[in-house]
Amino acid sequence: MTKSINNFDGTPLEVSIGRRAALATGLAAGGAAFAGGTALADSHESVEASLLGPTYDLTTAAGNVDAYAKIGSNLDMKSTHYGFLDGYVMGVAPGGAIKTFAGFRGLGTTRLLPLEGEHGYRRVLREVVFYTDLETGEVLEEMENPFTGEKVRVVPVANDPFNRIIRESELSRPSFGGLNTNEKLEAKPFILNWKLFPNDRLMMERHINLYYPNALDPKKWIRESAGPMNQVTETYVYNMSLADLQNPELTTLDTTTVWGRHTPWLPWMLMGQAPGHCLYNVMAASLHSLEEAPDQRIIEYIAKHYPKYLDAPTEWEEPSLSSLEWYAREQKPAPPGGV
Repeated sequence: MTKSINNFDGTPLEVSIGRRAALATGLAAGGAAFAGGTALADSHESVEASLLGPTYDLTTAAGNVDAYAKIGSNLDMKSTHYGFLDGYVMGVAPGGAIKTFAGFRGLGTTRLLPLEGEHGYRRVLREVVFYTDLETGEVLEEMENPFTGEKVRVVPVANDPFNRIIRESELSRPSFGGLNTNEKLEAKPFILNWKLFPNDRLMMERHINLYYPNALDPKKWIRESAGPMNQVTETYVYNMSLADLQNPELTTLDTTTVWGRHTPWLPWMLMGQAPGHCLYNVMAASLHSLEEAPDQRIIEYIAKHYPKYLDAPTEWEEPSLSSLEWYAREQKPAPPGGV
């Protein structure tokens, strides 16, 4: 019996299910199960690492749950997992080239908690990310909007919490405090889009397309709201070592990620329903400690202004919101006027 898995170019790659069992027990011999298969060695034996094991079978929901949790947090369910973000924000307006108008740099912290009654985890997260000066890298607290010429107060992304449940069946999108309750998913196994490259490189892609009511009602938030609905897309590409993922002695991974976001004009830009939108292009990497952060100015700024964001939550809390919903709860509408 065989199961079909595709190479990166889309061509099928047949893998024996019987051989998967042999891999799981460390008895497989001969060539790699996949192009780029890597040996995991200890003092007793050498076993092949593949999408099928020996630790996580990435063709099954159970294997994907544990692998995904290991990528973005720590399976020991006690340690804070750190992720440092560094990228750019661009504006897309009619009649001209796309403008890169700010850097985007900050920190995310996660922890895993048990999920009672089924195989899975509750992942708790808080993140704070700042808009930064393109030349100096300093945190922007105000700036001139390059599309309007108006001086605006910059509001960072500060999400506490933004949680999710990792389980064997995906049932729904984030609810964003009840605004997205109508978008339900057909229950299906949680199996991610893995791609295996030569030289032990494993990549995985996820994307989410959202269209849900805007917490910033344009009748109240005249200058901040891009309209009655939010149209948002987020994309993620993860890059890691296959051998490390399949190594049972490692409870977390050294992972790099490219994250993208398509979103309406940021509310603090005070552009209302003007045509256009923003694009984010951000790199991220896991850290073993805060001392590894490539920009210690950001860590010092967080310690001074947002100290709780240096550690992950220790319990599940509601609501779990994105930056748009937090803005509606924490900010006040700007007075009419502007440039």
